[in-house]
Amino acid sequence: MPKLIRLYITQVIWGFVISAVFVGVLLAVNVANLRGLIWGSDVGLVALVMIWFMNGIVFAGVQFAYKIMSMAERPCGPRRGSPVVNVFKPVLAKQSSRAER
Repeated sequence: MPKLIRLYITQVIWGFVISAVFVGVLLAVNVANLRGLIWGSDVGLVALVMIWFMNGIVFAGVQFAYKIMSMAERPCGPRRGSPVVNVFKPVLAKQSSRAER
């Protein structure tokens, strides 16, 4: 299996694990009485799976994007150019009066 595909699969798995922890914390803290709504409904299990799955998609995407962007090469050397470029010299600016125009 190519390394990129293996990396994607592992990051998606981590994203869904993070989602499970996040949903568990949501239920433990009982945000907006979510625990009561889920356990008190006959379709609460479907709602729980949907919350976990939708958050899993988001967390998996963020996890994969973070991993890919952290693999970038670090720039070496100065990023702002040489210090000689930033030397400013005053320039005389002439302005004519309205009467001379």
